[in-house]
Amino acid sequence: QVQLVESGGGLVQPGGSLTLSCVASGSIFSIDDMGWYRQAPGNQRELVAIITSGGGTIYADSVKGRFTISRDNAKNTVYLQMNSLKPEDTAVYYCKADLWEKISRVVVSTKSTYWGQGTQVTVSS
Repeated sequence: QVQLVESGGGLVQPGGSLTLSCVASGSIFSIDDMGWYRQAPGNQRELVAIITSGGGTIYADSVKGRFTISRDNAKNTVYLQMNSLKPEDTAVYYCKADLWEKISRVVVSTKSTYWGQGTQVTVSS
């Protein structure tokens, strides 16, 4: 069974910084894209940033130049460094991973999408 667990959220003043982490654990064969999404009250979940297995990145226009996504493939971990935070960045941040699960010694699943439980980020003075 695969789990994604986020950490690093909290309360920060405008202009401040936070770093989110997400660790994928369980019977993992390989991980493809990993990413961060966020959902503010009353809004739909939206893309924040994606990083491919090769290190390519995509960012939402609203966070370009302020947020940086990175990953450590050896640790099955993705990070989101958030700088110059604004009140409009307040949301629950979710980690997502597209991965292949190891079913047995010789059997691998089809690629599936897994989500973390979310971590709250609040930007307020």
